[in-house]
Amino acid sequence: MSLIAERPGPGVARPYRFPTVTRRTVAGGEVVAAHLPGQNLAVALLLLDAGAGREPLGREGLGGVIAKAVEEGTAQRDATAYALAIEALGTELVTGLDWDSFQVSVQVPVDRLSAAVELLAEAVRTPRLDPADILRVRDDEATALRMDWANPGPRADAVLRADLYGADVRHGRPMYGDPDSVAGLEVDDVRVFHSEWFLRPGTLVVAGDLERIDLDALGAAAFAGAGGGPAPQEGPVPVTLREGRRILLVDRPGSVQSTLRLGHPAPHRAHPDHVPTSLAGTVLGGAFTSRLNHLIREVHGYTYGIRGDFGASRRFGRFAVASGVQTAVTAPALVEAVGEIARTQVTGVTEEELAVARSWRAGQLSVELQSPRAIASALTTLVVHGLPDDYHARLRESLLSADVEQVSAAAAAHLRPEALTLVVEGDAAVIRDELVATGLGEVVDATV
Repeated sequence: MSLIAERPGPGVARPYRFPTVTRRTVAGGEVVAAHLPGQNLAVALLLLDAGAGREPLGREGLGGVIAKAVEEGTAQRDATAYALAIEALGTELVTGLDWDSFQVSVQVPVDRLSAAVELLAEAVRTPRLDPADILRVRDDEATALRMDWANPGPRADAVLRADLYGADVRHGRPMYGDPDSVAGLEVDDVRVFHSEWFLRPGTLVVAGDLERIDLDALGAAAFAGAGGGPAPQEGPVPVTLREGRRILLVDRPGSVQSTLRLGHPAPHRAHPDHVPTSLAGTVLGGAFTSRLNHLIREVHGYTYGIRGDFGASRRFGRFAVASGVQTAVTAPALVEAVGEIARTQVTGVTEEELAVARSWRAGQLSVELQSPRAIASALTTLVVHGLPDDYHARLRESLLSADVEQVSAAAAAHLRPEALTLVVEGDAAVIRDELVATGLGEVVDATV
């Protein structure tokens, strides 16, 4: 008997269909839902316009503290009683924070969804916010950040962000704050931020079998006691590019490697060039097969990995490259990375490269958007960025139909190698002269 068999070939790709989106206004808020026929699990997500971008300057980290504080009990029950109630439904609160939103969600069997949403709303609208709990959570968050900032990377990230947008605006500072900003938060800071942003109705996102879900009842539960109307909106931040490159050197004495962060501002998320720009980023640095990874990892052996891509929020975006290299090859790795970005900006992409990027991105999309939680997350993208309800239904086709001319034009328009900020965190005494010798830009000492 032989154990050798013919390897089966790939099957025919099944068409991808994003669920139909339903919207309705309930009790002063909006419900946005996707129908998942026959799905026994459902997700409800309360989306609030209370992201990091709403935090006052100098009070960075409020959202992270509130994310933990809402689990410390409510006005109706203490932390233990609340934990027992939520666990009895077989679920947990999952919180999320980005620049544009604060999210709290539950995932439960459909027949428990109403009770779970009531508990979710109780935690969000009426958290206990006991002073002792707030201070304990704050101190825990500050300690976690101190531990994180002891590692390579966070300081370089903070220096890059401040240089791209300016440290005098909220989005020019770290999204989760830094150890000092979090440690400096007071009880009143947390309570005032909660009262200003967490009592507005927001949007309830639901993914599940809508034939078994009463959306009006869910909306009434989620928005009970809310008021104040929608949060005021500001438009996209203008893309302001630096004239000429410069190298910001963050000293890490004795480090055996250098942490590289390269970047420049880029368009916001809802920009019409988003799809071709994201594909250009994938070819350049967004996948293991990318140009940057091939050159810096495979050809030169300078790193285990390097990534570069476009990222965007509702008001601003950026192109950024991140890697870590041995100290001895800091300067040549930087030169090669900048050169590859410049080459892509000038020459665009090839059909072969684009075919790989299109297939990977479209295939990834089909795999990722399968579970109720993933569908709920996709719905939040529609709400936050004002995208049409059929956006995800058309996205796979948009990715597969993007051609070389479109993607190369996006690379030419939105890659700006001449305006890059180059942040290097490493042993300044060892690498400074070599960085100066590259001629990539003025070398400036940076502190956080």
